Amino acid sequence: MGKPLTQQKRGKGSMTYTANTHKAIGELRYASYTEQEKNGVIKATIKDLHHSTIHSAPVAEIIYENGEKAFLAAPEKMKVSDEIQVGLKATVSNGNILPLKSIPEGTTIFNIESQPGDGGAFCRTAGASARIVINTPEKVTVELPSKKKKDFNPECRATIGTIAGSGRLDKPWLKAGKVHHAMRAKGQLYPVTSGVAMNAVDHPFGSGRGRHVGKSMTPPRWAPPGRNVGRIHARKTGRGGKKS
Repeated sequence: MGKPLTQQKRGKGSMTYTANTHKAIGELRYASYTEQEKNGVIKATIKDLHHSTIHSAPVAEIIYENGEKAFLAAPEKMKVSDEIQVGLKATVSNGNILPLKSIPEGTTIFNIESQPGDGGAFCRTAGASARIVINTPEKVTVELPSKKKKDFNPECRATIGTIAGSGRLDKPWLKAGKVHHAMRAKGQLYPVTSGVAMNAVDHPFGSGRGRHVGKSMTPPRWAPPGRNVGRIHARKTGRGGKKS
């Protein structure tokens, strides 16, 4: 008898596949988008820098001059008691938070909002940074770490600089035990076994000679969960056809 697939067990929601949010210092997001920030500038102070087991980068605890507190991924060269500026008229310098329309082209940024006021969604991992390519009144084009270009609302906020912790991947793990404990602290699944390495009873892509799927990787549109693996609802299957 086979066992449930990984995606089936994720859907069940057992402890193995539950994020350890109770270990977080706090939710990493910008403070509320106030009128003072939209039209002027607010000063804030770095109260402390924290280590968070579920985040790859150091976490900065920020206290605004209006008393509001926020937790954000710390940029490089930031230290405790540093002062930063937040708002439309803030200077373009390391650690300051500005709307994209106020940041000149070619500037390195991170923690970009997908919609104004959502708190930050793009470019949030350690050592990551994006770059503003085109800045117009209608939209701002940003080159993400993947080299993909994406358009944003000019009112979306971002932080100037590069996230700290860029050298975390330079040190090798050396043994699987260290990876096991690190992934367990983050609440991530490890190790991840490829479907073609399993037996036929355990995965639709299992069995066969060598690491070969042996069938179409695009499942039927209304396949049950045990078969719904591979390229799900693929728009392109690689079978050719006339190009538009």
